[in-house]
Amino acid sequence: MEELGTVEEALPSLRFRVKLDTGRELLGYLSGKMRQDNIRVVVGDRVRVKVEPVGNVHRIVRRLEWRER
Repeated sequence: MEELGTVEEALPSLRFRVKLDTGRELLGYLSGKMRQDNIRVVVGDRVRVKVEPVGNVHRIVRRLEWRER
């Protein structure tokens, strides 16, 4: 399941604290394609997060462009 959120804090090892639009806060890491293509994510960016049903670390799959925010 994918949800939208905002990056609240940048942590070491390309991990980020993300606050979802639903109000839930979670820990996310950059997907392999985003790392491979050198897509930068900074605090305040809107992102799409793939929320895993098991575990507490989720994958950031897309940084939304300004038109999509």
